[in-house]
Amino acid sequence: MDGLVAGLRAAGEPTRLRLLSLLAQSELTVTELTQIMRQSQPRISRHLKLMGEAGLLDRFREGSWVFYRLARTGEGGALAQSLMALLPKNDPVLTRDTERLEEVRQGRAERAAAFFRENAEEWDRIRALYVPEARVEAAMQELAPKGRLRSFLDLGTGTGRLLEVFADRSENAVGIDLSPEMLAFARAKVEERGLTHCQVRQGDLFDLPVQDDSQDLVTLHQVLHYLDDPATALAEAARVLKPGGRLLIADFAPHELDFLREEQAHRRLGFAPEEVTRWCVRAGLEPAEIAELPPEGDEAKLTVVIWAAEKPSHGKSEGAARRALEEA
Repeated sequence: MDGLVAGLRAAGEPTRLRLLSLLAQSELTVTELTQIMRQSQPRISRHLKLMGEAGLLDRFREGSWVFYRLARTGEGGALAQSLMALLPKNDPVLTRDTERLEEVRQGRAERAAAFFRENAEEWDRIRALYVPEARVEAAMQELAPKGRLRSFLDLGTGTGRLLEVFADRSENAVGIDLSPEMLAFARAKVEERGLTHCQVRQGDLFDLPVQDDSQDLVTLHQVLHYLDDPATALAEAARVLKPGGRLLIADFAPHELDFLREEQAHRRLGFAPEEVTRWCVRAGLEPAEIAELPPEGDEAKLTVVIWAAEKPSHGKSEGAARRALEEA
C-alpha cells in the first residue's frame, strides 16, 4: 500500500503526467525533454528524480548522456502502465507534446541516416564476403527457442537488426553495445519501426548490466571475432541465461583474409566449430546444434557458422556436463 501511495503522489502533477506520457513512447534525455516541454532543465530533472525514486521510471547512462524511460517491470512499472491507460487520448497538451517528440525523433533519424551513409559502403563490402544476411537471420530464427520469448538479449547489437528480427516473438528485448554511435543508430531504427518493447543500452560484454538467470535467448551475431577474450564474453552470456534458455552465436569459420584484421579490427580470423563448442561447455552450457552456411557467389569467401547451446535445467547431472566436455 505504501508503495502505491508513493507512486501516485510522484505522478500526481500535470507536468509529471506529461513526462510519463512522453517516456512511454520513447527513451529521452533531459535535454530532449526540455526541448519538447519548453521547461527549465532543473525543473525537469527534479520531476524525473522523484518519479525515478518511486519506481515509475528507468534511468540509464550512455557515455556522458543519461536516458529515461517508463518502467516496464516491478510495482512501479505496473502502476506507470496503468496510469498511461487512463490518460485522455485527445488532450491538446499531450497532443502537442507528441508532435514535438516527433521532431526530436526526426532529428535522430536524420543523424542515423547520415551515419549509415558514411559507413554503408564498408558494411556492404564485408557483407559481400558471405551469404546474404537474410539467410543468417532465418537460420538463427530456426535455431531459437520456439514460442514467445519473455526476455531476449542481443550482445554487440550494432545496428539493432536482431532486435527487429525477433521483435514479433519477444515481450521484452534489449540490445547491448559499447559504441554510442551504433546505439544512436539502433535506437533510431527501433523507434522508426514503433518497437516500444525493444531497448538499447550501453554496456560491457564482459560485465553485463543484467541479472543472473534472466534471459530466454541471448545472441552474439558477428561479435566474437572482435574480442580479445571471446571465451570470457561467452561465459558472461551464459550467466544471464535462464535454465532452459538458449545462446546463439553467429560468426565465421576459420579463414585467411588478413585484411579484416588490419582494416576491420578483427582480433580472430574465424573459429573452429569445436573451439566454440568447448567454450560453451566450460561455461556450463549444453551444446545443441551447429549450422554452417557456406559462401555463395564469386566474391563470397567466408563460411558463417551458427552455434546453439542451452543452459541446463537445475536438475542436470554433473556427469552429463562432463560427458559433453569430453565430446567437445
